[in-house]
Amino acid sequence: MKKGPLYKIEGIRLRRSEPSAGELKKAAAQALGLPEGAVVSCRVLRRSLDARGRRPPLFVFNLEVETEGVPQASATEAREGVRVKRGGGDAVVPPLLTAPRRPGKVVVVGAGPAGLFAALTLALNGIPGVLLERGRPVEERVRDVEDFWSRGVLKGDSNVYFGEGGAGTFSDGKLTTRLRNPYSAWVKTVLVEAGAPHSILIDAKPHIGTDRLRLLLPNLRRRLLERGWEFRFRSPMTDIIAPGGVMRGIVVGDREELEGDHVILAVGQGAYDTYLLLHRRGVAMETKPFAVGVRVEHPQALIDRIQYGRWAATPGLPPADYALAARLGPGGRAVYSFCMCPGGFIVASASGAGEVVTNGMSDSGRDGPWANSALVVSVDRQDVAGERDPPLGGLFFRRRLEERAYEAAGGGYLAPAQTLKDFLAGRERAEVGYTTYRPGVRGIPLAEVLPPFVTEALREGLKVFAGRMPGFVGEEAVLVGVETRTSAPVRILRGEDGQSVTIRGLYPCGEGAGYAGGIMSSALDGIRAALRVMGGR
Repeated sequence: MKKGPLYKIEGIRLRRSEPSAGELKKAAAQALGLPEGAVVSCRVLRRSLDARGRRPPLFVFNLEVETEGVPQASATEAREGVRVKRGGGDAVVPPLLTAPRRPGKVVVVGAGPAGLFAALTLALNGIPGVLLERGRPVEERVRDVEDFWSRGVLKGDSNVYFGEGGAGTFSDGKLTTRLRNPYSAWVKTVLVEAGAPHSILIDAKPHIGTDRLRLLLPNLRRRLLERGWEFRFRSPMTDIIAPGGVMRGIVVGDREELEGDHVILAVGQGAYDTYLLLHRRGVAMETKPFAVGVRVEHPQALIDRIQYGRWAATPGLPPADYALAARLGPGGRAVYSFCMCPGGFIVASASGAGEVVTNGMSDSGRDGPWANSALVVSVDRQDVAGERDPPLGGLFFRRRLEERAYEAAGGGYLAPAQTLKDFLAGRERAEVGYTTYRPGVRGIPLAEVLPPFVTEALREGLKVFAGRMPGFVGEEAVLVGVETRTSAPVRILRGEDGQSVTIRGLYPCGEGAGYAGGIMSSALDGIRAALRVMGGR
């Protein structure tokens, strides 16, 4: 049967997040100025929530609509803020090359989003290879991390940063990115096929949740194995073999040499030893700006009231989130929220002994009673200029802050914590309200832990945030430190062809290489690295 004309309608506002097919057809017909029977089908392309101002929150839909027997001219004018265009939504484009170069032996180092999607892209194009991961399979890793949170027993090769799925496995699973990339839809489609919720294909702020991420990773692993890839756990890269600046392989573990003409380096930003190794081997790197600070935790109901006002109890509304940012004076430091987790938990995220690192995590339902977010301050190159080994100055700055937090809280991976009001007022009281952080917190004035410029900037930024979100600085708000891994403090330099500027055949990519900042951007950078290995762009 021949399809009728397709239209893309943007900006349809409805009260429910999951309207029926009949409701969508009715709204589409009204937007087009057509009888309802002329609409054959509707497909949701995008869904967002408009909770601005004093109006009731509404869900905003973009639709692909098929019509029957309708002149084109009947759908050319926007009605009440609704935009109508001829044509449907964009197709899902997989990263396939018509004639990929058949490279020599390919090794991917790291099974986080960048490494997994680099390997999946190569496999899709019929290129075999080996995927190495220093940590453990996700099934074992979950048990190890839970043991760390409950008893403070850290495994150096299996923690929140090391293991299948990378750091994103223990996160909110956000898939937001500012990048406009033709492969974004394919990444989401692959994740849905592996077990992610279908909603990530349409939501403006898609997320998976740590509970769903843990289930889909074995399915991605099986997909690679079925396409001939070798997947090796507990296999850390301990050296590189690159005579004359040309990649020939890597050393795995104590002594095993693994041949590799093309090595995609997709390690995470927690791999201190890898940065040190690359620096010793002359791989060009530079210091990169990053940010450090604390986690803030509020009751989720409070955030809902602040953001939704009198409509906070409306059935069907998702747990409210927020994004805050302030620039402290002309050319001053940036203070901002990062990785906000509605209905989530603050989690201990150390990857090495004697350090405290915090992060946020949510399940797919985001139905916990607490909300948390990082509150961080920008750290520039000049802030770390006095550190040893200039390309790694940010790395050492960050490590010292994590160790200081560990020592201040008395060890055992307890975290220093303070009420937000006490921190803002500069008080030294040690009483701390409830926090979800495990294995626990100790009341410590955070000004004793944070660098002075971070403390001062946070206090100034919090005053701005309090004005934008009345109630944000309340009795129940607690700060937990320290948040240090918003992004890598190092960038491994690469050329236009994606290869290291000093070693041919080495393709640094993802968050650890300094080119991404989250699951989606890391996955896209891994895809880009794989395409370059095969001679594409």
